[in-house]
Amino acid sequence: MPHTIREIATALGAKAEGALDLAVTAASEPQAAGPDDLALAMDPKYADGIAKGQARAALLWPGADWQAMGLQAAIFAPRGRLAMAGLTRLLDAGPDIAPGVHPMAIVDPSARIGAGAAIGPFVVIGRDVVIGANARIASHVSIAEGARIGEDALILQGARICARVTIGNRFICQPGAVIGSDGFSFVTPEKSGVEEIRETLGTRDAITAQSWTRIHSLGAVTIGDDVEIGANVCIDRGTIRDTRIGSGTKLDNLVHIGHNVQIGRDCLLCGQVGIAGSSRIGDRVVMGGQCGVNDNIFVGDDVICGGATKIFTNAPAGRVLLGYPAVKMETHVEMQKALRRLPRLAARVAEIEKALPRPPSED
Repeated sequence: MPHTIREIATALGAKAEGALDLAVTAASEPQAAGPDDLALAMDPKYADGIAKGQARAALLWPGADWQAMGLQAAIFAPRGRLAMAGLTRLLDAGPDIAPGVHPMAIVDPSARIGAGAAIGPFVVIGRDVVIGANARIASHVSIAEGARIGEDALILQGARICARVTIGNRFICQPGAVIGSDGFSFVTPEKSGVEEIRETLGTRDAITAQSWTRIHSLGAVTIGDDVEIGANVCIDRGTIRDTRIGSGTKLDNLVHIGHNVQIGRDCLLCGQVGIAGSSRIGDRVVMGGQCGVNDNIFVGDDVICGGATKIFTNAPAGRVLLGYPAVKMETHVEMQKALRRLPRLAARVAEIEKALPRPPSED
């Protein structure tokens, strides 16, 4: 669907110049842009690409000389990535899910489906499920008994919403996610090797055979408003209390949230982050890819963790962490500098040892 430069600028709250009635149908990198594309060059380093493409209009940085670039119109974005958020929202048509309930969907008679919902083929909706108005549910999704989903939800192909899960408004769930699976919780009749190691920090007595007894998960998962869940995310339900995800939190693909975990508001957890059971994560916490959090610890508000950071102890609010085990970022940088110096230090020690007199030999 075409949009004029004027419409796009208005949607972004941005300034525009030139032929404001010029229409574009898509966004493109500058060098690949066709005459009906809006070229994206929000930084001067991308300006050379304009001449290599065929764009007539572009999204540019403030003060750019768009006429010298041969363009007919330009939109100016003081903050490029924020403009990208608005532009992509405007241009994204979303998944093709027909309104109403598809005849090949199975909906339990006790389920309540809100007005304006669109439910695709092979969807299974269980007993006493409540789905809010304008929800869009793509094919092969299953929603188990007692689940509650708010308004304007978008749940994509193959997602699994398990029993008694409660989800707020404007929820987005990518394909293959599983929300509300059993927690990974087992116990041994006798003290296990894991318990022994935790107490002794490495020392073991006699090693004996042990078997695992399952602890069932009686809780569920509660998710706030405006939460987004990536592809193949797994969120375990709580043992007794619910696992909780705060409003505004975003989980990337392949994130795993263990049983009983409590995550605050507006957190950002990147790909392959793992949060072990019963940990508490504060508000506005950011974790780079492959971060890990030990069980039963607390990560304070506004903590930022670089990629692959492993947190084994409580993290104070506002701390910036990096490394394995996690330390302050500035400490980790100094440690890495020292590590790189080790070969030279070892060589110097060897030279000093050569210069020292040797101890007398013993007969």
